[in-house]
Amino acid sequence: MIREKAFHPKSGWGMLIVVLALLIGAIGLIIWNTNQRNPSIPLVLISIAMFPASFICAFGFMAVAPNDSRVLLLFGDYKGTVTQSGFFWVNPFYSKKKLSLRVRNFETGSSQSADRKNEAGVVVEKGRRSGGKPSKVNDRDGNPIDISAVVVWKVTDTAEAMFEVDDYQNYVEVQSEAALRVLASRHPYDSEDHEISLRGSTSEISDQLQNDIQERLDKAGVEVIEARISHLAYSPEIAAAMLQRQQAQAVVAARTQIVAGAVGMVEMALEHLEKDNIIELDDERKASMVSNLLVVLCSDRHTQPVINTGSIYN
Repeated sequence: MIREKAFHPKSGWGMLIVVLALLIGAIGLIIWNTNQRNPSIPLVLISIAMFPASFICAFGFMAVAPNDSRVLLLFGDYKGTVTQSGFFWVNPFYSKKKLSLRVRNFETGSSQSADRKNEAGVVVEKGRRSGGKPSKVNDRDGNPIDISAVVVWKVTDTAEAMFEVDDYQNYVEVQSEAALRVLASRHPYDSEDHEISLRGSTSEISDQLQNDIQERLDKAGVEVIEARISHLAYSPEIAAAMLQRQQAQAVVAARTQIVAGAVGMVEMALEHLEKDNIIELDDERKASMVSNLLVVLCSDRHTQPVINTGSIYN
């Protein structure tokens, strides 16, 4: 496995003066020789040689922007990576591969269109990235869901990114999509017994997704800064049925809480009546009172008052 090694190039300003001096000196020698009666053949040859020398040396200049890098190769042999920004000069026979160190992000399911070029090979329209399309996958319970995630990443090892994988950007996208599908199949969409679920455990799911993607991208020299679910929903074919189930679960949970509260209120009312000796009730009257209170407290509609003018026993 090829690891990144730092390359410290020379400043390009001093070499720029040398190249300009060679070019100006070659022109000056040619002019001086042409004005002589007997031109010096060695000086003519030297002045002619100075032109290609300055031209070749000019290929050694390079400017590196902040958060950018240059991977240097000499006839296929990796020599190192320049990561510091500035104006430099290196061996003109080095091939300099540009590789960005900036933080990048993408959404799973998106695609990148290629650049459009004219007949001369000039880019006339930059490629665009389409919006992310959610991936359809089954969760742990077999329910089809639509899911997508946003992944934030950057290159940390230029040598691995350049030489260990064919196309590191495409590698990041494909492996992130695969990790997201595997993660979705390991957990249920929703859970009632406090286990980790895709909908209810956002932080835990995001951490697992980041670790899964990072494990796959270690060999590509890429660091995953953040990975979060950006879209999560049941697939359209079962969305209506799942919505009804969720509504039913919500109604049952609400009714359970209402009944528990109503029973507590009835118990408190009976204890208060007996404690303060407000009224003495036999078992039948207590049962009637409990029934009426539960109807009033648990009903989902306004109760209609009924005045009893007779006796409960008649």
